[in-house]
Amino acid sequence: MKLTKHISILFLVLATSIASAQVKFEAKVSKKKLGVNERLRIDFEMNQDGDNFVPPSFKDFTVVGGPNTSLMNSYANGKKTYSKTYSYFLAPKKRGTFTIKQATIEIDGETYKTFPITVTVTAAVDRPNGAPDASDIASDNIHLVAEVSNSNPYLNEAITVVYKLYVSKETGVSGWSEKDSPRYNDFWNQNIEVKGFPTQRGQYKGEDYRYVVVRKTVLYPQKTGKLKLEPLVLEVMVEVPTGRANIFGQQMMTQVPQTVTAGSRTINVKQLPEEGKPSDFKGAVGDFDFNITTTKTQLNATESLQAKVEVTGKGNLKLFELPKLTVPSSLEVYEPEHKENVRTNLSGMRGSISDTYTLVPQYRGKYPVPTISFSYFDLKTESYKRITSDEIVIDVLEGPTAANNSENATVANTKQTVTSNNNTFAFIKTSSNWVSTLNQPFFKSTGFWSMLLLPFLAIPLAIVIRRKKDERDADVTGNRIRKADRLAKKYLGAAKKALGQKEAFYEALERALHNYLKAKLNIETSDFNKEKIENLLGERQIEENVVSDFISILENCELARYTPITQVTMQNDYDKAAKTISLIDKQMR
Repeated sequence: MKLTKHISILFLVLATSIASAQVKFEAKVSKKKLGVNERLRIDFEMNQDGDNFVPPSFKDFTVVGGPNTSLMNSYANGKKTYSKTYSYFLAPKKRGTFTIKQATIEIDGETYKTFPITVTVTAAVDRPNGAPDASDIASDNIHLVAEVSNSNPYLNEAITVVYKLYVSKETGVSGWSEKDSPRYNDFWNQNIEVKGFPTQRGQYKGEDYRYVVVRKTVLYPQKTGKLKLEPLVLEVMVEVPTGRANIFGQQMMTQVPQTVTAGSRTINVKQLPEEGKPSDFKGAVGDFDFNITTTKTQLNATESLQAKVEVTGKGNLKLFELPKLTVPSSLEVYEPEHKENVRTNLSGMRGSISDTYTLVPQYRGKYPVPTISFSYFDLKTESYKRITSDEIVIDVLEGPTAANNSENATVANTKQTVTSNNNTFAFIKTSSNWVSTLNQPFFKSTGFWSMLLLPFLAIPLAIVIRRKKDERDADVTGNRIRKADRLAKKYLGAAKKALGQKEAFYEALERALHNYLKAKLNIETSDFNKEKIENLLGERQIEENVVSDFISILENCELARYTPITQVTMQNDYDKAAKTISLIDKQMR
């Protein structure tokens, strides 16, 4: 009996030891000695799935990636193998010797811990010691390049910047996001939509690579001299080989975050030549056609017609003003309606812009519309060109004749005889038709009855007015709308007075928007930034499209310092600002 008892205890101990040996939870690092400019990878591996994983604090490192989780199931000789790994990528904060403490996890109700690992951080190194880790492989096999179509353009000449992400055949990319976007100061810019991100083949420094175009931007420089393009910075999730294969012999990959930048570029912008510059040149650069057309050339007085001043072609269409239409004073002319039909692709802007004037003749006659000239700088010939419109004659068939119409009025040379009148004061009346009112008593007269009944008639009128006032006071929505409109007019009054003066208008508009936010959100001008404004307005339950419109108006105020702005654009920005302020005040909670 005693022997049997000892054998039972021995089997129990062995079973417990075997069960304990089956669970593995350990920490592994990519290297134990690294430079302060290198990254360290640490993996926490287990052979059974667990819960409540708690990593160490990593207080002496900055976590630049992770945790990334990977699973592996394999079968060999009928035996199943399971592996689960939590991976972190660490950047040391300083030189020294540091200990990464224990991580813990619960597996089948038991708590397991890893052993602490000691790592030595040395001075910065040119290349990692030993075999490269995943981060090093990623940095060597992925590159972001900014390809500029022309680094020496003229002022207002279109250039394109295409950002390409090159990836070697040995690695892959599972996604990216913009960490820092260039602001393109001193450039008018527009992004071109990239659809699908198709993979293409190309070469990077003479080696075969795959690449995707991640961004396309068209730029028009607004200043001369050396202008710097800020870099685009991407955060990319890179897939790199681990050096291990799965049960099918395929290379196993692991993911590592990588920050890549295209680097800054310098654009040397040339001044347009002064030699041969026309006096009416307004900054148009490209290849254009110019024309003036009217909807009719014959009509009657007080009827209307439209005259269109139009420029078509390729160039900086949105960045210059059209020539003004001049007409005879006998034609009443209204403010033009500005239209833009412009498409922007990698070659720049193409399409048409026009001002359409409404003309109303007042008198009969023939009225010539003087010719207008349009000048532009032709990039192909690097010279200025001028296009002059044809003269248009408007024939007004019917209507009154103008007294000073030189084409219809004739001057009579015959003299008329002046006849004298002996009664010099004939225009003064010497008799009157006075009627006495003394015999008409006031009592029972029309005035008497009117004054007597007036108070009684005023009572129902006062009741109606009071009811209308009560209804108006009870109309919370209507009062909010009226108050919002008054606020918009109050804050935008100075901007409206400055319409037509670009600098003064946009300064006043920006000040109005800032003052409005200060009044409604209780924040100072020094605290203004787009993110904070979006957050504060979002907290007040303002709709996203209204917040987006408000931010776009602020951006237009900044952009106006570097780009030509038309009267129509200023009016549109003013109207949009008034509408947006009104909507914010209505929706604010």
